[in-house]
Amino acid sequence: MAVKADFLKETIKHFDIKEHNVVPIVDAMDKMAFSARDLSRASMIYDKMLRDKDCGVILTLAGSLFSAGLKRVVYDLVMNNMVDAIVSTGALMVDQDFFEALGYKHYLGTPFSDDNLLRELHIDRIYDTYIDEDELRICDETTAKIFDSLEPKPFSSRELLREFGKYLDENGSPKVDDSVIYAAYKKNVPIFVPAFSDCSAGFGFIMHQTSHPDNHVSVDSAKDFLELTKIKLNSKETGIFMVGGGVPKNFTQDIVVAADILKENPPMHKYAIQITVADVRDGALSSSTLKEASSWGKVETTFEQMVYSEATIAMPLITGYAYHKGAWKARKPREFTKIFETANSLA
Repeated sequence: MAVKADFLKETIKHFDIKEHNVVPIVDAMDKMAFSARDLSRASMIYDKMLRDKDCGVILTLAGSLFSAGLKRVVYDLVMNNMVDAIVSTGALMVDQDFFEALGYKHYLGTPFSDDNLLRELHIDRIYDTYIDEDELRICDETTAKIFDSLEPKPFSSRELLREFGKYLDENGSPKVDDSVIYAAYKKNVPIFVPAFSDCSAGFGFIMHQTSHPDNHVSVDSAKDFLELTKIKLNSKETGIFMVGGGVPKNFTQDIVVAADILKENPPMHKYAIQITVADVRDGALSSSTLKEASSWGKVETTFEQMVYSEATIAMPLITGYAYHKGAWKARKPREFTKIFETANSLA
């Protein structure tokens, strides 16, 4: 009879952009056509963002990226000043990054599993990856423990994720060397999760608010929006690197409009690249082009590039290109978290 150990054997290995100099490959793609040339141009635009001394870089993340082996890529972007703020789905930051920081793993699997058997064994499947449901429940409980320790009031998701980083710091640091939440905590890179309850933290909130029905921690999504808008207002120029679409993409594009509503007359995002496999014909947000965003006053069209490719293929190439081109070596950290530690920071 099958047992859990039969499935949870070999762990996912996170891709290390430092180990692979992809510059010659990406440069060669520039002389090709179709998605190869698009990817090469996107890589060059990202490199240009990093060379622009006036540009703050915002990374948006959607999709099951960290479970698929891209966590160290984002960790290296944070540690090497290649990104200044992150807007993400909750699953990536909590169910996958914080989960691994607690010492748990994602495992190689197959989409051809018997899902009924996996359910009996408390194994969750993410396409061809497995995760231990019992360990995930511990992650849920840990988020509730963090909420229980905080002052009962509304917080932005950025504030809460900083508390997650603080928790790791005060409890023996993460049990891995590539936690994005912990790196962002140490480097003062703010992380926003606009739909924060849509992840393991949501279950933590259920536990916390049930135990404290009249006096509890909650998420202030409007504060999220204002805080991210303050990052736009504190940046002469901005560039966005979007992996997937959805709420993180729109949330980040909208801060230009928000800043304009505040009568600050900000420039549109000067640079923008997006990796997606979504079909543009259905008008969905995840597939809406960057040129379309220009019609809304969000993105300039001089340095923008859509890359229609799956993220585990395109992201290592684009980020690896920028890493080995080396512009980050002369780039100063923005430390945008410090904006929110200073009163009257609407600059």
